[in-house]
Amino acid sequence: MQWNRSNTIGLANASCRVCHGGGLRTERQGHETACNCVLREIFRACWNRFRECVALGVPSSVSFDITSGCAVHRSYSRKREEFAADFILVTQRTLNEEDYRLFRYFFLLGADWKLCCKRLPMPRNHFFHNLYRIEQRLGRVFAELEPYALYPVAEYFAARRHCEPVRACIPIATEAESNHESLIHWRKLVA
Repeated sequence: MQWNRSNTIGLANASCRVCHGGGLRTERQGHETACNCVLREIFRACWNRFRECVALGVPSSVSFDITSGCAVHRSYSRKREEFAADFILVTQRTLNEEDYRLFRYFFLLGADWKLCCKRLPMPRNHFFHNLYRIEQRLGRVFAELEPYALYPVAEYFAARRHCEPVRACIPIATEAESNHESLIHWRKLVA
């Protein structure tokens, strides 16, 4: 994910005090990166798609995907189940144990903030501060994940994956190789 204005302006919060609705903020080193409001919105988009995938309950139909480019490959997949599994696995790998407990109680089990504050002994302001921090961290990871990011969600569910075709290069003969024998040898290799 390249963080530029065209990628972030649609996700930015218009009332954000940091980016003022632009979606980018300047770091100390001078380069621009996504604002925290954009990262939280990326997390929420992935979270909403995760809930849709899990709410259906019935296993999804198998999709037949063709990968074109260097070589044509065919694969079978269950996109909804794969997205849900990737969402959970990336979350487990990214968050520490304490943050994952908060994530699990609030997002996966659906507890409200009062029950979470009681179960995880913390005051209300710490709860929401940690929740926003988790959303920001996961939003960045979901967008920058390699080789296939979870965000944009539409690209994750796209049927085709492309890679650049490999083009053969023709070697250029140097002056030392310009004699007749090397050219004949080279033509035999190419043929």
